[in-house]
Amino acid sequence: MSSDSGTKRVRVAIIGAGAVSDYHHVPALRMDPRAELAAVCDADEGLLAKRKGDWGVELASTDPIALCASDAIDAVIIATPNFTHHPIATAAARGGKHVMCEKPLGLNAHEVREMYEAARDANVVHMTAFTYRFAPSMRYLRHLLKSGALGTPRHFRSQRFLDWPETSWGWRQYKDKAGAGDLFDMTIHRIDFALDLLGPLARVCGAVARFAPRTTTPDGRACAQSDVDDWSCLIGEFASGATGVWEGTTLAKGYGRNGFGHEWAEINGSEGSAVYRLHEPNTILLGKTGSDLAPVPVPSEFLKPADSPRDPSQGEPATVFRYDLVWEFISAIAEGRPAVPSFYDGLNAQLIADSVLESYEKRTWIETPLAKP
Repeated sequence: MSSDSGTKRVRVAIIGAGAVSDYHHVPALRMDPRAELAAVCDADEGLLAKRKGDWGVELASTDPIALCASDAIDAVIIATPNFTHHPIATAAARGGKHVMCEKPLGLNAHEVREMYEAARDANVVHMTAFTYRFAPSMRYLRHLLKSGALGTPRHFRSQRFLDWPETSWGWRQYKDKAGAGDLFDMTIHRIDFALDLLGPLARVCGAVARFAPRTTTPDGRACAQSDVDDWSCLIGEFASGATGVWEGTTLAKGYGRNGFGHEWAEINGSEGSAVYRLHEPNTILLGKTGSDLAPVPVPSEFLKPADSPRDPSQGEPATVFRYDLVWEFISAIAEGRPAVPSFYDGLNAQLIADSVLESYEKRTWIETPLAKP
């Protein structure tokens, strides 16, 4: 199938047809004239049939490994449970398919390293779905930091507080399926923020805790108790000399914010401070000595990628910036360049997250050098 310009469209398969794909990935593909939603895959045959109709897709499969070998697709977006990421991503790389995968990329850094090396060695575009990097205020914060407007960075601070029900998370509440809880699901995004903004961490110490047993499903059925964290934190020392502190929880009562929760990512530099907040992603907080933190609109050039057809004035701001994730993936494929953030970025974030678990187990600081490319 060809686009209006006559160039061949990137034929994308969605593997994992749940809510994330329906809300974010499919709408993003629909608005990109360079891309075509060519296939859908899910283990749930009922959901697969629904998505095939809803999304208008002819090719549907319950076998992701076979689909990764199909000549009918060029790229895959993996939005399946964490424990399935490694086999699907490595199969995609072997099949010569470009691959974007939801985070965490794997259950541990060993799995993620194998995924990264498979994609690297196959010379395919690989991307980690660190969605929040694409929030306008985060993009602008990065510009302010890299341009020197904040001076020398000294402190990084991250809070991610959610008020979620204490019922079952399904597969997400078991280590053998998810790897970890809040740490791998939420805090890992903010670890990626920090590495992107401030460079490598030299060492970390951390802790996790589980408060909710989650022995009941939302519809009242009994289930096995959760064995993953619903609170996580870490303190880090960057190689640059800056410091960082992160805290996340799904049990912060009163932090609903229409489902988006509370997110606060802050840089304190020698000349000023800047704050990104998820629920107001088109506004940044800026302040300096003698001038308290105050809201400033994000300049228009940071509201979306320059060549994206997305209209930043349309839709819920805390939702629509997520479409830029897929825009970057397709752009990297079309332009023959690496995607940002890549599997290598996902590996380095995973190494830090694994180190938090190791630190808590050993009750000590853990050295955290970057992975070898």
